[in-house]
Amino acid sequence: MKTKAAAVTAALLLFPLAGCGSAQAGSGSTVTVTVGYQSKTINTVTAGTLLRSLGYFEKELNALGDGKTYKVDWQDYATGAPITAQMTAGKIDVGSMGDFPLLINAARGKQLNQPTRLVSITGYNLRGGLNTIVTAPDSKLASLQDLKGKKVSTSVGSAADGTLVRALQRAGIDPDKGIEKLNQQPAVGASALSAGSADALSQFVAWPGLLAYQGKAKALYDGAQLNLATFHGVTVREKFAKERPAVLEAFLKAQSEATAYLNDHPVAAAESVAKATKLPAEVVYLYNGAHGISTFDPAVKPQLVSALKKDVSILKQAKLTGDVDVDSFVDDQYVRKALGASYARQLAAAPPPAASEVWPEGGATKTLAFKTPSELLKYVAGHKDEVRAAYVPDATTGTLWFADKAVWVADGTTLLPFVTPATAQVYVTAHGGARVVTYADALGRAS
Repeated sequence: MKTKAAAVTAALLLFPLAGCGSAQAGSGSTVTVTVGYQSKTINTVTAGTLLRSLGYFEKELNALGDGKTYKVDWQDYATGAPITAQMTAGKIDVGSMGDFPLLINAARGKQLNQPTRLVSITGYNLRGGLNTIVTAPDSKLASLQDLKGKKVSTSVGSAADGTLVRALQRAGIDPDKGIEKLNQQPAVGASALSAGSADALSQFVAWPGLLAYQGKAKALYDGAQLNLATFHGVTVREKFAKERPAVLEAFLKAQSEATAYLNDHPVAAAESVAKATKLPAEVVYLYNGAHGISTFDPAVKPQLVSALKKDVSILKQAKLTGDVDVDSFVDDQYVRKALGASYARQLAAAPPPAASEVWPEGGATKTLAFKTPSELLKYVAGHKDEVRAAYVPDATTGTLWFADKAVWVADGTTLLPFVTPATAQVYVTAHGGARVVTYADALGRAS
């Protein structure tokens, strides 16, 4: 099929947006630091939404004691592209975005002689679970093979598009000719899916979880099936980093503090982000919770750098960038200094193990964790009016999903959840006697 998604031209990313103030550091007694972030891209909250609400960056700046007065100009954007445009124009100092936009950020910075550097990580998933392909709730599409010849909405140049391309390639479908790709912003794609003008939607956090929670979509493909890391990170103008290293260090210290707050108070953090973004707190927690799809850690892990290098070919294929020198783009010297002795420990840290969780009603400040999905089901069955949200990890990928939206398989007395029908069917085929059951049946069996 003819692809409708024209490659995003370089010019669209080169012009700064009208109406934005200068983000250049002042030379007098007052210094303005401009931070570009994406409030609804909730895997960047430790460098954006949550960090802003906690006031940690301002606190760190005030503690510098260098005789200057600092002002932070927080600028909220829907995607990473305008942040890159503003950075290359010298109007944003620090920005946060996903892995594919980060590569475009690196390429545009080099192209315009305004180099940028990846200095820390916000949220990541080592298997790729941050991106999901969804279909309408009543769709008959059950696997990637069913997408052949169909209209699929995504945002070209995003990590979600990268997931779509890789998934189709593995399924033996030409990502350019095998589907009709619609290049759309996430909100537009979500509307297209609901209207029936798109058969499927491939998007990044938090859109798949939001649409599933709202009953407007169901999962078709779990990005974690690729087993390739996806992440969001912090990029900075190299000139700013060299001129204001103490300011950058203050930002990274503040990010680390915000990360610690999120990890220590995941429910409160989810509520805070939900209030700022108008997203349901239950959806925020799906991604950012104690055992959520995303893990937060500022350390620039080798696995993430390796994945970033593999992403370059996808962007080159889409003619969005040429070669990108990832090793030159990645610079963890600033976060190493900011975190000090704890950096080595964080660099080696692994994501928390998958677990089933219940978020109780009634203003609970903590969730209840269960060793198995069956134990969670038993609790939910006995406390139906006392559960705000229930989450279970996919039996094969570990991706957390809403228990009532998961595909359940009964294998003897064992109850197993899956994000998609295809992965559930793979298990059923390999295990004689196992079969797919409804959520209601799973609750009944567990009680």
